[in-house]
Amino acid sequence: MTEAGHPPKPHRGWRERWLALRNGLVAAPGFQRWAAGFPLTRRTAQRNTRALFDLCAGFVYAQVLFACIRLDLFKLLQDGPLAPETIARRVDLPLERSLTLLKAAASLGLLSRLRDGRFALADLGAALIGNPSVGRMIEHHAMLYADLADPIALLRSESGATRLARYWPYADPRSDAARVGPDAVAAYSGLMASSQALIAGDVLDALPLAGRTCLMDVGGGEGVFLAHVARRHPGLALRLFDLPPVAERAGARLTAEGLGDRVTCLAGTFLGEPLPAGADAITLVRVIHDHDDAEAMAILRAAHEALPPGGFLAIAEPMAGTAGAEPIGDAYFGFYLLAMGSGRPRTVEELTAMLMQAGFSGIREWRTRRPLLARLLTASR
Repeated sequence: MTEAGHPPKPHRGWRERWLALRNGLVAAPGFQRWAAGFPLTRRTAQRNTRALFDLCAGFVYAQVLFACIRLDLFKLLQDGPLAPETIARRVDLPLERSLTLLKAAASLGLLSRLRDGRFALADLGAALIGNPSVGRMIEHHAMLYADLADPIALLRSESGATRLARYWPYADPRSDAARVGPDAVAAYSGLMASSQALIAGDVLDALPLAGRTCLMDVGGGEGVFLAHVARRHPGLALRLFDLPPVAERAGARLTAEGLGDRVTCLAGTFLGEPLPAGADAITLVRVIHDHDDAEAMAILRAAHEALPPGGFLAIAEPMAGTAGAEPIGDAYFGFYLLAMGSGRPRTVEELTAMLMQAGFSGIREWRTRRPLLARLLTASR
């Protein structure tokens, strides 16, 4: 203790002293005005100002995109540019309100305004036409935005049951996943099937299945991933394991696609029950990050027990700490899963440690085309 009765201040290294000095300098309004005008710092100052404003305005940008999706604006312009008056009639909005939306969408790179005043699709808008599952996710985000209306209450667990927790009933720790009924799974199962198509090809491009005889996709939803596997690997026996009503929906979907005889759909829960044995490869596609640590470890241990010696497990999902996509893993998925009430984004290092704790070895990451959507880890039994 010091003579005044206060504990001594901890020693600060040069890095901490430099950060304190820099932060104090950057926070000063006079320095900000100077930096915005000085030639060597002007560009950085302008970039930082824009970044801060984009953070403040991000919700507005997202709602502009949501309005375009809800009004089917991109499909309306799919065949070519249209005049604002024509668009206004088609979407049933007053002309001035239509122009507000059209100009906003053009400023975000979703549309482009031609010299004659007409509006056409820009690259981002055209890309959304080719990925209808993205449109479904954008509409789904209305629930997330409602849950984030008071982020502090969400962080303090003061907001009660969230809309996302009710939407994903298996994620609610208070619910019995084995008793989730058909009506409850219909909405989320369909959304998962739609979005699964986005990453199935990327995962399969990297997944080493040569020499495997039987693949079981645990938490496989409606079978979209296994449908892709079936078409690429015609000699591979395939199993899907999910909750009873989900497995039933998967069976119907795969049969309708002519793959009913290729995939065996098994019903059960991977929490508290052993997984079926017999597969020499198990995949967990966007499953582990949906669960808290204890449940995630239970899934990994169950997979280890179900695999024979030499079998392997694959985990494919967006991961925290992905270079160039840090906000997706830590900000977006961090708060989405918080609102959902279960799970968290994990780094490759965290997943590697969990896999080793579950008994796996030979852990390796395989490069995927779009790691911001899904990275791939494999581990040997």
